[in-house]
Amino acid sequence: MGAICATFGISRQAHSQQQAREARQACEAALILERVRLVRRRHPRMGGRKLLHQIQAMLADQGLSIGRDRFFSLLRETNLLVAYKKSYRRTTRAGEFRAPNRLLGLTVDHPNQVWVGDITYLELHQSRFAYLFLLMDLFSRYIVGWQVARSLAADGALNCLHMALSGLSPFPSTWIHHSDHGAQYTDHRYLDTLHAHHSLPSMGAVGNCYDNIFAERLNGTLKNEYALDHPFGDYHQVLPAVQEVIDLYNTDRPHLSLNMATPLAVYSGAVTNVPSLHIPASPVVAPIS
Repeated sequence: MGAICATFGISRQAHSQQQAREARQACEAALILERVRLVRRRHPRMGGRKLLHQIQAMLADQGLSIGRDRFFSLLRETNLLVAYKKSYRRTTRAGEFRAPNRLLGLTVDHPNQVWVGDITYLELHQSRFAYLFLLMDLFSRYIVGWQVARSLAADGALNCLHMALSGLSPFPSTWIHHSDHGAQYTDHRYLDTLHAHHSLPSMGAVGNCYDNIFAERLNGTLKNEYALDHPFGDYHQVLPAVQEVIDLYNTDRPHLSLNMATPLAVYSGAVTNVPSLHIPASPVVAPIS
């Protein structure tokens, strides 16, 4: 060993120190990856920045720390970076009612000012589907209502709305409900319920998913990060899986736009140092396909 070190112009002591550093770094990396896998058991496809935020306290307890660049390199080297994919399956059939887009130019700065709603499909075996109806408070990103249904009938949207309203007390004097022009949201029972609870309906342009981009992002998060895009064996497996995912999303997943707070913490008022959301006054135009 002495001859080898002499050939490369380094001392045996420096060589030993380098080996010790490499062994320590390998041990630290193993501990960090163990923490990553613990978080990924609850949040299967959580992105890198949120993962780093989630494990920092655990690392600090063991006297460890890691920078963002090194952390992402470690995830890349171990094939733990998440590859996202987008689905283009359609769940919307336009209804006859039209409402203006009341979000344009709006500043959203408190909970229960705006709710956004959308529907996404959940695949079952044998080319069958279940449908997940969602309502999210826009300021806090908290899911206030949800419903799993066997069809796209308006009953699913209405049950989702009733769930959300059951947790709303006191009712705001006015608030905005934003969605697409789907027949579920233009059903007279749905609109009557909104009117009875002092809500102003708001809708994006027909055929422009960008006008409901916040709800679309929620769909993507639930599918991409929590594997709801994987086929379920049957309908009865869907409900407990969705319940678990929404609980994790609401109570345990940090959100970048909420200064890494959870939706529940912001919606409940436990965290208040959250920036307002400013929506452009001009609509986003859907790209030509």
